Amino acid sequence: MLCLRTPFCLSFSATKHLRQIQARPSRSCIKMASTKTVEHIVLFKVKEETEPSKVSDMVNGLGSLVSLDPVLHLSVGPLLRNRSSALTFTHMLHSRYKSKEDLEAYSAHPSHVSVVKGYVLPIIDDIMSVDWVADDLATASLVPPPGSAVRVSFLKLKEDADKDTVLGVVRGIPESFKQISEFSLGENFSPGRAKGFSIASLAVFPGPRELEAVDSNEELVNYQKDKVRDQIESVVVVDYVVPAPPPAQSASL
Repeated sequence: MLCLRTPFCLSFSATKHLRQIQARPSRSCIKMASTKTVEHIVLFKVKEETEPSKVSDMVNGLGSLVSLDPVLHLSVGPLLRNRSSALTFTHMLHSRYKSKEDLEAYSAHPSHVSVVKGYVLPIIDDIMSVDWVADDLATASLVPPPGSAVRVSFLKLKEDADKDTVLGVVRGIPESFKQISEFSLGENFSPGRAKGFSIASLAVFPGPRELEAVDSNEELVNYQKDKVRDQIESVVVVDYVVPAPPPAQSASL
């Protein structure tokens, strides 16, 4: 997570915000398996005038943190699409942990703190992060394959909303959209940088084509939205593609 003792946590999707940047892939092995997995997503907005080399340094620095012991998976890069007009993020970091304690250990690690202070904070205008506990993620899917498309959704509920109803509707999404190969849902447990969003979900697709196929079924998409439209105050939705591994090289911060 780019979730510092200073203000941040980074988790992002890949797009071509800056085409010169090489997104960093997730690790290719899994250190631990667990029926419960902590999801950490950080979204951040890079300043428009930032030099591409500095954005690349940020992405590479964050990507190198995959080598830290608490990390089960880490992927970072530019967003494929930002579907939220109010919050214009450009990059995402997605990481996974065995427990909340492991997430805390990652956050406090000197290498993480150094990357955030040296490469992240100086070049961003905005950031938000959300953490939740996902149940029953298959061990084999803890590391989404390169080329997978990921859709992350954050929901901010109205004060009088029925939270259980919303969770029930979102939990049923994979039944309606068979293109989804993995689905994670939970309630945010780190409110400090979440901007009031309390429910998060992450859907993994084999690739962008399958993700676009879901969007093309407008009738079914609108039907699902109508079930909870009156319960939700605001929504953030971003799409990201897990990058392919770069040529082998030694990681340095």
